[in-house]
Amino acid sequence: MTLLVAAIGGNSISPPNDPGFDEMRARIATTASRLADLVEAGYELVVTHGNGPQVGNILLQNEEARHRAPPMPLDVCVAQSQAQIGYLLQQSLQNEFATRGQPRAVASVVTQVVVDPDDPAFGSPTKPVGPMYEAEQEVIVKRAKGWSMARDPRGGWRRLVPSPRPLEIVEKDLIRRLLATGDASVLIAAGGGGIPVIRHRSGYRGVEAVIDKDLASAVLAKTVGAEILLIVTDVPQVALRYGRPDQTWLSRLSVSEARHHFDAGEFPPGSMGPKIEAVLQFLETGGRRAVIADLDHVLDAMSGRAGTQIP
Repeated sequence: MTLLVAAIGGNSISPPNDPGFDEMRARIATTASRLADLVEAGYELVVTHGNGPQVGNILLQNEEARHRAPPMPLDVCVAQSQAQIGYLLQQSLQNEFATRGQPRAVASVVTQVVVDPDDPAFGSPTKPVGPMYEAEQEVIVKRAKGWSMARDPRGGWRRLVPSPRPLEIVEKDLIRRLLATGDASVLIAAGGGGIPVIRHRSGYRGVEAVIDKDLASAVLAKTVGAEILLIVTDVPQVALRYGRPDQTWLSRLSVSEARHHFDAGEFPPGSMGPKIEAVLQFLETGGRRAVIADLDHVLDAMSGRAGTQIP
């Protein structure tokens, strides 16, 4: 079977602007159905996923309850979101396979990802996380705690944290063994980009940061020897001049074309940029094929009839 790493975006986990739990469970069930289609089509599947809204809610709960329970550090919050989404996705996949009369094993791995403590990102936090702070006094207190704060375009202030580059999957040997034995028809790993850790003396230590999910997915795909990296997003294809009157959808890109457009700044950092960067990282280090598509068309995209094919 062809080994496929599928990176599921945030809209496949939670509906936009509707973070309610029931809505999240329903969206995950839909996502599980589309993933099961891929398994039925003959792919061996490793799934990664985003966690932005979920870790944001956990941070908000931390803030609201900070006078009654000690708030958890960011790496622990990422781990909590990873386990939360992994559980729901794992259960939904198990139920979907059972409904189809094809029971299969599904496993989630709480995954740590190594980052460099000297990564420049630690000196220049850019990733907004957690709740919005409206009161100036709150902002002063947070800055006194050592937080980087920035104004949000919607008003108020938000905390900024580093987003260092992922280097290595700590649980790589375990993940490879699970795939080699066939004990898991679907493996869920590196959720939310993984829990950011640095090497510390004889082990690891978590750090206050978040890792881009797509870049971590490229590292995971290379680690497990995947042939294909599928990035599921909320647009049907990659586009040039996205959102402009002369926008052009792209059904196919060569690696050199993708590199040219990326280097030219065609793909913004906050949207398609990390996805194209992840694809280039995967393909330029031995990956065979990458696909970017929306959730409803993943099966057609894998057959080359939808999405953007690279190369």
